[in-house]
Amino acid sequence: MRVYFTAIGKSILAKAFQAVKGMNDCLPSDSPLWQYLEQTLRQVVASYGYSEIRMPVLESTQLFCRSIGEVTDIVEKEMYTFVDRGEDSLTLRPEGTASCVRAGIEHGLLYNQQQRLWYMGPMFRRERPQKGRYRQFYQFGAETFGLQGPDIDAELIALSARLWQELGFADQVELQLNSLGSNQARESYKQILVDYFQQNIDQLDEDSQRRLGSNPLRILDSKNPAMVELIAGAPKLQQHLDQESKDHFEQLCAKLDSLGISYVVNPTLVRGLDYYNRTVFEWVTSSLGAQGTICAGGRYDGLVEQLGGQSTPACGFAMGLERIVLMLEQVDNIQTKLSPQVDVYVCMLGELAEKEGFIFSEDLRSKLPEVRIQNHCGGGNFKKQLKRADKSGAQIALILGENEIKESKVALKFLRENKEQLLLSHEDLIATLNKVLSKYG
Repeated sequence: MRVYFTAIGKSILAKAFQAVKGMNDCLPSDSPLWQYLEQTLRQVVASYGYSEIRMPVLESTQLFCRSIGEVTDIVEKEMYTFVDRGEDSLTLRPEGTASCVRAGIEHGLLYNQQQRLWYMGPMFRRERPQKGRYRQFYQFGAETFGLQGPDIDAELIALSARLWQELGFADQVELQLNSLGSNQARESYKQILVDYFQQNIDQLDEDSQRRLGSNPLRILDSKNPAMVELIAGAPKLQQHLDQESKDHFEQLCAKLDSLGISYVVNPTLVRGLDYYNRTVFEWVTSSLGAQGTICAGGRYDGLVEQLGGQSTPACGFAMGLERIVLMLEQVDNIQTKLSPQVDVYVCMLGELAEKEGFIFSEDLRSKLPEVRIQNHCGGGNFKKQLKRADKSGAQIALILGENEIKESKVALKFLRENKEQLLLSHEDLIATLNKVLSKYG
């Protein structure tokens, strides 16, 4: 155990290091589920023709202030921001869209081009840690550029719907939709909303009163139960949409209907980031206790221009992977879908076997590169080695003793099936392993 020491007078106190609050380790017992999720995500986006982009975790602080909005919880309360030795203000990225747009502009990927991009990695927000929501969390995002019609909105929603089907919990999530209209229509609606809430200002909580003059739409997203009735009585954005946005939304709904994707129109859905316009959507579930969002997105047609690029239509979504993992843990028989960490465990009995066994294993890895092979290390009798082999999760144990080495053979023991042990030549072993392990994927 690593320790650090603090001198207090003449006494020295030892304290064990621990992870920073809200930033968690992913242990070996947890990683197969994460690997399965990540692999499924990659397969689904690849089937839609999306390309991966990787961005740094540190960006200029102003990138997020300009994109997310100064009057948002993220910018006001949650960002990890510091001044580096060059006197530059830097921030650990709290979300991926702004970084993706910055990278697209910087490298000339967006102007007069169509792009379908995806990314995956850690994000950072200093909010109160709770189950499924942490200060360092992992996010998957898909972003599209240069596509203006409702067809790309529908594609992104269909992509996410397919993911839930692949992961096995499509029946536990609900799609909620709304339209925020054009930037001009939304600005006009904001004033109508301000007038309404001004007449009822005594019913607004402190946060909502603060947002009234800067971002009144966010009041509609309030989770304060004391304001439910007030928000329900607020003027509806749909009644103030521009015609083009109405047509866009109707066409999107028609496309989802044709795909058989169910949805609920939620007039109070506004999203917590300032850059959205027109389509916004969330996938929500009640399977994690209180109703929670596991994926959210929409259009942000003005963001590229806002960050210094040419006017470019854009649409995307992001999902927090910790919450998806919690959903996966509830899926029946999920363990049967997880790849084992070890396929074959090599037991080596005796000095000659220990010497030749490592050469044998390396040769086997060269001939069977997809097979996960673990050597027994540390000596021990046959019983101890078989116990380790069983604990590794391997399907098969290969046993090398001095007799097997001298005869250029190997014993194959089935660890998960009641089958007779085999004694095979090295040539026959390759064919047998291919045949046996193919059953386990």
